[in-house]
Amino acid sequence: MNSGTSKEITDLLLRWGQGENAALESLVPLVYSKLRRLARESLARERGGHTLQSTALVHEAYLRLVGRNSIHWQNRTHFFAVAAQLMRRILVDHARKRAAAKRGANPCTLTLDDGIALPQSRHIDLVRLDDALNSLAILDERQSRIVELRFFGGLSLDDTARVLAISTATVKREWATARAWLFRQMNRDQ
Repeated sequence: MNSGTSKEITDLLLRWGQGENAALESLVPLVYSKLRRLARESLARERGGHTLQSTALVHEAYLRLVGRNSIHWQNRTHFFAVAAQLMRRILVDHARKRAAAKRGANPCTLTLDDGIALPQSRHIDLVRLDDALNSLAILDERQSRIVELRFFGGLSLDDTARVLAISTATVKREWATARAWLFRQMNRDQ
């Protein structure tokens, strides 16, 4: 499947944002494999037995992306950052519904990969992570966004810096601070 160049994808996003539906039709094949990879990576962090499949996650995120008419796409990285945010919402909603259905039985958990892992923690409760990220957003919106882009979006330090229009050094520093804060927050009640 053709992955398209960054410029090609950005051009299509801009045309789609201006209401050109044909641009969306050309865009989908270029971004679909990356969206699938993001979904697979997100789901791979989950413990076995997850009922949501990567294809369903991609399709749900796609439907939500297509339904957002008010977004003025900046570039390819911006698009995937928004997709990552939507996948986070879908996964958290799914985890909350599943936990509610089981009345508190084992919540869905997410495994942080070694490059992103919070210290001494391999499995993270997705609902607790979302709650902690929401708390972090109240204290520091940018740090919360950095975690979301890096963890859920799989963006590199450089791509995260581009999305947020800050330096890579700032992303690296705030990423470390946010991870430490989240680790303390999530282990506080255990």
